[in-house]
Amino acid sequence: MYLGIDCGTQGTKALLISGDGTVHGRGYAKHDLIERANGAREQLPQWWVDALRSTVLQAAGSHGGEVKAISVSGQQHGLVVLDENKQVIRAAKLWNDTETAPQNAELVKLMGGKSEAIRRFGILPMTGYTVSKLLWLREMEPDNFARIRHILLPHEYLNFWLTGEIFAEYGDASGTAFFDVRTRAWISEILDLIDGGSGQLTAALPPLLTANQIVGTVKADVAAELGLSTDCIVATGGGDNMMGAIGTGNVREGVVTLSLGTSSTVYSFREAPLQNPDSSVAPFCSSSGGWLPLVCTMNATNVVTQTLHLLGWTVENIDPVLEGTTPGAEGITFLPFLNGERTPDLPGARGSILGLNATNFSPANLVRSAIEGVTFGILNGLDLILEGKPATKILVIGGGARSSGWRQMLADATGALIQVPLEEEAGCLGAAIQAMYAFGQHSGAPTSFAELTERLVTVDEGKSAHGRTEYLPLYQAARKTYNTALIEQYPELRQTAT
Repeated sequence: MYLGIDCGTQGTKALLISGDGTVHGRGYAKHDLIERANGAREQLPQWWVDALRSTVLQAAGSHGGEVKAISVSGQQHGLVVLDENKQVIRAAKLWNDTETAPQNAELVKLMGGKSEAIRRFGILPMTGYTVSKLLWLREMEPDNFARIRHILLPHEYLNFWLTGEIFAEYGDASGTAFFDVRTRAWISEILDLIDGGSGQLTAALPPLLTANQIVGTVKADVAAELGLSTDCIVATGGGDNMMGAIGTGNVREGVVTLSLGTSSTVYSFREAPLQNPDSSVAPFCSSSGGWLPLVCTMNATNVVTQTLHLLGWTVENIDPVLEGTTPGAEGITFLPFLNGERTPDLPGARGSILGLNATNFSPANLVRSAIEGVTFGILNGLDLILEGKPATKILVIGGGARSSGWRQMLADATGALIQVPLEEEAGCLGAAIQAMYAFGQHSGAPTSFAELTERLVTVDEGKSAHGRTEYLPLYQAARKTYNTALIEQYPELRQTAT
């Protein structure tokens, strides 16, 4: 048996599978969230531990002793800082925390500007990445900053709780912005800009592991609590997008994964890093041995859900609304930046609804415009990753993938075949597959990620959507209107907007 755990923003999930992919158990536990009007988004790492306990007991149950390996997927970019006794210093700042936007802008300037940062370090720090949270701590909480002895990401903290060992891996590390994705090494030079060259932060970084290695085995006290064997190994794990890639078979070139969750991400595996990435593209490493260029937008299903709730509707209204309205929402354009935005890099942006008139101002058009705004934003990102080439097949995951109307919109707007993996929890499945891979490497019976995903990742044929050629020009026109409105609202994007 193999256990995949996915610690997300809203909750932790667990999936127990056997070697043939049969599901033997599932678990879920919700997380609380600390939100403040200034953009702060934080969680206590103890909440993740409590949720992991609950989900593992739910998923593994009486099978706990049969679990050979565990892998943890975690929300990217979160900052967990420990003191000299390896105790958590403060609440973790999350990927969607925009309170640190001023510090991010300050760091980019210290690095010589956007172009120079990409040239020197291979990645541009974006609001939400881990690095700006460290500068925020130094400036806003100097006493806490002085206590930092270990810097971890969310999934690494859970690995530490499971094993007592502190390690990092390339995929999640590449989202910190103090990691060179080309050389796969930490960048002390960036951390020196924050701690004044004292070496404090560099010394706090974990050693790096490859996917062929393991973090360790489950500690005896944790194993007893969770009903696991002390021989159960813990794989390196990775960021949620990296695990989602494995869970959708995105471990070879030519596959695109699009996630429609609280945030939206789109990414595609590559054997080599991007040479000249657009500043909006995160040129991440994968957690399967390659690279995973990715674009993330911070506003997705949350915008749609909030719009529905405003109208007193539910997600059950989405499909009939999309069926009963036309592309372009009769001229309404929704810029869905309710939480600021990461791509395009507009942390201080606010949502806008444009083009309203007496005839188009209806609840149905408002909902369609919200869904189109989210969709057009992430498709702009896909264009950057594929460098203008059309997508032919896109695997869609996340809550938005449950809507047949939204899947059809994606097919019509891209001309691509849209498919949905049979296992909805791609992060959990990816983690379970990585656990299986790591066990094979560790036990002397190695296999490849391509072989494993070919066997274990299947699609739900009944949810596939093919593009309708007559709709493509309608969506092209609506996207053009969206992008024109985007530039008019934010002229600084004129040089980079699609």
